Amino acid sequence: MWPASAALDADGVLRVGGLRVDALAAEFATPAYLLDEDDFRARCRAWRSAFADGDVYYAGKALLCRSIARWVADEGLCLDVCTGGELGVAEAVAFPPERLLFHGNNKSGAELRRAVAYGVGRIVVDSFMEISRLAAVAADAGVRQRVFVRVTPGVEAHTHHYVATGQEDQKFGFSLASGAAAEAIRRVLAASEHLELAGMHAHIGSQIFDTAGFGLAAHRMVGLLAAVRDTHGVELPELDLGGGLGIAYTSEDAPLDVADVAYRLRTIVGKECAAAGLAVPRLAVEPGRAISGPTAITLYEVGTVKELPGLRTYVSVDGGMSDNIRTALYDARYTARLVSRRSSSAPHLVTLVGKHCESGDVVAHDVALPVDVQPGDLVAVPASGAYHRSMASNYNHVPRPPVIAVRAGRARVIVRRETEADLLRLDVDEAEADIDEGGVDRSGVDRSGVDRSGVDRSGVDRSGVDGVGADTR
Repeated sequence: MWPASAALDADGVLRVGGLRVDALAAEFATPAYLLDEDDFRARCRAWRSAFADGDVYYAGKALLCRSIARWVADEGLCLDVCTGGELGVAEAVAFPPERLLFHGNNKSGAELRRAVAYGVGRIVVDSFMEISRLAAVAADAGVRQRVFVRVTPGVEAHTHHYVATGQEDQKFGFSLASGAAAEAIRRVLAASEHLELAGMHAHIGSQIFDTAGFGLAAHRMVGLLAAVRDTHGVELPELDLGGGLGIAYTSEDAPLDVADVAYRLRTIVGKECAAAGLAVPRLAVEPGRAISGPTAITLYEVGTVKELPGLRTYVSVDGGMSDNIRTALYDARYTARLVSRRSSSAPHLVTLVGKHCESGDVVAHDVALPVDVQPGDLVAVPASGAYHRSMASNYNHVPRPPVIAVRAGRARVIVRRETEADLLRLDVDEAEADIDEGGVDRSGVDRSGVDRSGVDRSGVDRSGVDGVGADTR
């Protein structure tokens, strides 16, 4: 559950990346996501090694910023993006476009044009409309775009229904059982002047601990590859089996070993291809949570402790559902521990809650914390590296926490903490709306040199300066 570098000092203070969390809290404040860079990179290398003869696309939706995109590129992985915003991060660091995969069930024409212009290696088509839309975009650009067809193989993964994506009734992909997948393949091949069918794609869900679902999906997808050969005379060279490998959030979770998963998938696909008389396609996988999830913790400060005799004890921290929505959304289970001191008090089960105006604002249920836990203590929630920062919100106008990368005794901000000034900068009030065509507002101040994003005509970014002249960057 904890980053590889996590260790407790003799006084009970947690170290991550060689740094004590009490010192990190003093320097960067709380709440904060602390990310072990060496652990992240090591997990990238483990996946790269396990699938050395295939492609590993890190799923950017789990956690993405420019630094992480650079780490992924450095470690030889590909990158999976699913919106124009995520593609923008890749472009910002000049991520090799041929190593990009573009997902999404409702890519706009603008997003497709941007992806084609950047040279994205593979676009996963998800609807009949998108096939036509992408073919037109590729024709206008004068290119032949490589695509995967996303197939729903009718496999029900053993996971929460919100993150199960392999069954028939859901928004992604083309149904295998209904014949929609076969029709999508036919349409892509018919548009071969502008679209190149590189392979098939399937994703059955997330937070999965049993390879049986992956095995069944592989069996059905190889069957589809055989049908494509028999019907169209084409052997497709690639097969993407998606991501979804689970991680440990509590001691009850038993994650699968990536090398073992790779071996099982290769074995299943190899046997199925041999039986069908097919050449084994190049395999691709899309881990996100399995790479970033265990590499980070969320560090909180305790604010209040409230005992309800005969019921429970609530321990409130300075974050909550705005920095981790998964507990409220999926009833996800987490653990936590006191990390700023050693306690000799007996542990008792508490409900760790946030500061938001929702009774469902729970960080973790039934957490064992010492009876003497008190305001000012620091607690840490492990396995915070996936879908925490990327799904964070500003509910109750709470600024989102920073991401602090720690490595070999050094800490640096890779995503800065939001400020109230950041939130107000997006808030267009009547005074701003009343600027006339000459750029002069009602108070007589000339606003014409600064645009709404905070960049003045000289090209200088003024958005990092708040209303009292403090640089918030």
